[in-house]
Amino acid sequence: VQLQASGGGLVQAGGSLRLSCAASGSTFNINFIDWYRQAPGKQRELVAGASGGSVTNYADSVKGRFSISRDNAKNTVYLQMNSLNPEDTAVYYCAADPAYGLDSRASKYDYWGQGTQVTVSS
Repeated sequence: VQLQASGGGLVQAGGSLRLSCAASGSTFNINFIDWYRQAPGKQRELVAGASGGSVTNYADSVKGRFSISRDNAKNTVYLQMNSLNPEDTAVYYCAADPAYGLDSRASKYDYWGQGTQVTVSS
């Protein structure tokens, strides 16, 4: 399974960005595709995830601001990020695994995208 993340960039506080994660390869046994982020000096944290059956969930820190959606025909997951603030600055990664989804233990995931930088200026 290959994951290709894109869509990061520099935005002012209060702005919006949309990240994309396209999955390819042997995706038949992948249910959840999740987004993690890692800020400098911090551990990688789960941000949001979406299953093939439209189950979604979010970290408390992004609820009401971020929205995850999935296009199963394209094997692509989108993370719409609104009302961004400087604390959202991080490298954002998409992740997938046949056995895990919406799991805060990043070490459990076998497949990772390359990461896309999101920088929010104040």
